[in-house]
Amino acid sequence: VPVRRLAPAAGRVYGRRWLVLLLFSVLGFAQGLVWNTWGPIQNSARLAFGFSGWDIALLVFWGPIGFAPCFLFMWLMDKKGLRVTVLLTSSLMVLGAGLRCVPVSDLEIRKKLIHGGQLLNGLAGPTVMNAAPFLSTTWFSPDERATATAIASLLSYLGAAGAFLVGPLVVPSPNGSLHQLGSGSNMEHIKDRIEAVLYAEFGMVSLIFSAALAYFPSRPPFPPSVAAASQRLSYRRSFCRLLSNFRFLMIALAYAIPLGVFSGWSGVLDLILTPVHVSQVDAGWIGFWSIVGGCVVGIAMARFADFIRGMLKFILLLLLSGATLASTWFTLTCLNSVTHLPLTTATLYTSCILLGIFLNSSVPIFFELFVETVYPVPEGITCGVVTFLSNVFMGVLLFFLTFYHTEFSWFNWCLPGSCLLSLLLILCFRESYDRLYLDVVVSV
Repeated sequence: VPVRRLAPAAGRVYGRRWLVLLLFSVLGFAQGLVWNTWGPIQNSARLAFGFSGWDIALLVFWGPIGFAPCFLFMWLMDKKGLRVTVLLTSSLMVLGAGLRCVPVSDLEIRKKLIHGGQLLNGLAGPTVMNAAPFLSTTWFSPDERATATAIASLLSYLGAAGAFLVGPLVVPSPNGSLHQLGSGSNMEHIKDRIEAVLYAEFGMVSLIFSAALAYFPSRPPFPPSVAAASQRLSYRRSFCRLLSNFRFLMIALAYAIPLGVFSGWSGVLDLILTPVHVSQVDAGWIGFWSIVGGCVVGIAMARFADFIRGMLKFILLLLLSGATLASTWFTLTCLNSVTHLPLTTATLYTSCILLGIFLNSSVPIFFELFVETVYPVPEGITCGVVTFLSNVFMGVLLFFLTFYHTEFSWFNWCLPGSCLLSLLLILCFRESYDRLYLDVVVSV
């Protein structure tokens, strides 16, 4: 069949695409920050609000629960575009952040309002987690898509990392003497600092909503590529295509299992590290650098994938091999009484940071591979299915933590097992690049 190279006039990009990407990325950052508010300061929250271990795990659990209407948001994005979906998402976040700030003296009512606010913020998760490939295809040229996907998808992780930093630095830890912990002034001081964090997050979310309301277009006047302008499958046909595609199901599980386990693990990292005598501040720094490292390397990897196309499987094999080794090192270090490996802050920092780098940086690479594998299924529906699966695994783990929050050794062993399983699935996967082929080579 005669073919020709894609002409420059076939697609057009606009400078405003970076503003759209910035607004969406900041929205994802805020959603991740609000979701991870309580895990890094769980000891302080227990003292100030009377939270139990069950409450702390449930506050994290509202994130995966919020993915229950995931496909409704994906349908809305496919039919109405990004603007309507982003405005609905940001309004839910404003309402949720506001509920957490309602000044009620009754602690039981206050706890219910906080739980309700976390649930509403969790409902924003499907958009900020799934819409990145849709945004990058809609606004960016083929040689910028992976980079845009990485920035838009990883900023929510950076928000969760920000909670590891902001919470322990702003809110004092109750790691003091018993008579200090019981003093009313100490408890009120901790409560006031937590309130300051909640008000600051509410103000930030409100500002982002106002900016999106003022300017956030659904799509550019002209598409940036042939793939962006092409007709996509209907909602029903998309699900049939996804569920009948064995290769897609393989990589969907390769993504969902380790990322779901890691998300649940990082959300209660402070609880996991408490038995090995790691302070709340140290646990916060470990969580922060593990996610920040993953975001930086993830964007760099995506940029590399834009320059050298057709290497997504190879990149994933490298990242998952590193994740398997790092998670095994961390798990064996926590069992130092058996393995006699040195249990120090340095070893915990190193193993956790490496694990975060390898797993978090794989997210945009996975997203791009999903879309390439099942094109012309809409990007939002494709990523919605895989993130829904990931949150199912995360939810199952957090469900067990809710009822067995004193046992964490089995949770640590889930990490290397899930990474190894994902590595084996990627090894057996046969990659294809249907969307890239359409953009690079067009039939006459």
